[in-house]
Amino acid sequence: MEPAGPLQSSIHKTEFLLFFTLLQLSVIILAARLFGHLSVRAGNSRVVGEILAGILLGPSLFGLLWPEAFEVVFRSVPPEPMTILSQVGLILLLFQIGMEFDFAHLAELRNRQAVVRIALVGELVPFVFGFAFGELSAEHMFPQGNALGYSLFCGTAFSITALPVLGRIMLELGLHRTRIGTVAISAAAINDVVGWLLLALVSAMAVAHFSAGLLAFRVAMLATFIVVCWWLVRPLLARLIQRFEVTKSNLPLDLLALLLAAIFVAAMTTYTIGIFAIFGGFMMGVLVYDRRELVSAWRDRAGSFVNVFFVPIFFTYTGLRTDIGALDTWQMWGWAALLVGLATLGKFGGCYWAARWARMDTTEACAIGIMMNTRGLMELIVVNVGYDLGVIPRSAFTMLVMMAILSTIFTTPILARWLKMRPVEQAQGDTA
Repeated sequence: MEPAGPLQSSIHKTEFLLFFTLLQLSVIILAARLFGHLSVRAGNSRVVGEILAGILLGPSLFGLLWPEAFEVVFRSVPPEPMTILSQVGLILLLFQIGMEFDFAHLAELRNRQAVVRIALVGELVPFVFGFAFGELSAEHMFPQGNALGYSLFCGTAFSITALPVLGRIMLELGLHRTRIGTVAISAAAINDVVGWLLLALVSAMAVAHFSAGLLAFRVAMLATFIVVCWWLVRPLLARLIQRFEVTKSNLPLDLLALLLAAIFVAAMTTYTIGIFAIFGGFMMGVLVYDRRELVSAWRDRAGSFVNVFFVPIFFTYTGLRTDIGALDTWQMWGWAALLVGLATLGKFGGCYWAARWARMDTTEACAIGIMMNTRGLMELIVVNVGYDLGVIPRSAFTMLVMMAILSTIFTTPILARWLKMRPVEQAQGDTA
């Protein structure tokens, strides 16, 4: 029998990679659907169940109870295929979130003022709290590390609001076409853009390659991208859509292909700028938000597949990297409690005060604070960068992940209960 040639060997490796990728997909999708249903039945958001599914499938439970099986399922092949699929799902999710929101509310001056104040205060106050936590805890948790880099990353992680998670929660609660929903998602978008710029700055400082000129260049490029999208790409997209017969239940395949290409090009553009690819997807959604037939058709023809296949991959697979067992002493749990408390106080308190400063009433301000406190997996991106750069220790990484999860878990039930007790615009069905 002749030995296998290079072609046969290459085919075997491809089939081997495909087999375990399909195995991981099957486990992740089924687990995400199961825990998503359980989460909804418990009165929480589906995304919470998807995140918990990832944690339970990871080293915190599955890897702890059945390490051999965990290694076979999730460590037999490199993680790149699943990572790419999860990122594609996140880009498409951000596109859906952008197109689902009614930004007509921002035509009112008071709403624009509220967005700017909430975004900036909701960035600054948590950053100060996070930096202070880093300075306080560095000697105990990171004595041999870069204390300044650690504190800066803690501040950045505290300041993030999870735009995709918040968007899904709003969609599930029917807040996406209300005033407070639009103000919150717009503030979260600005908050995260500033957060990514801050992440780029802090990362550059951590590796000692900081350049004020490069940072200013990126800000200018982002502003140019937004202007070009709104004043040039948006009219072109409108003319393109008009060429097709789009109804609430019909999305022509040629138009779908063109939209996907446009989304991916926009994502590549923002990646090139240095603001992460997901914001390109979000911007494309914003450009077509007022095309109601297109929004309905996308939701009917493409949105369901994105929600069932791509999105759970991102939420669940990211949770696989979390190991709660890293906190092995009572002292560490005390630091974790302090971290969660300061992060919540900084984000909720800062956004509540900013909303009141913008002349929103107490009910609206509390709702804004609750929504903006959602950290979700956007923060996990930040802490993973810090961990990979070596400026966040394993213990702090786990604490920050716990803070992201807890803030996400409690957002939906607290927000729903608050709005039930203190009805505001969305409870009255006002979408003007």
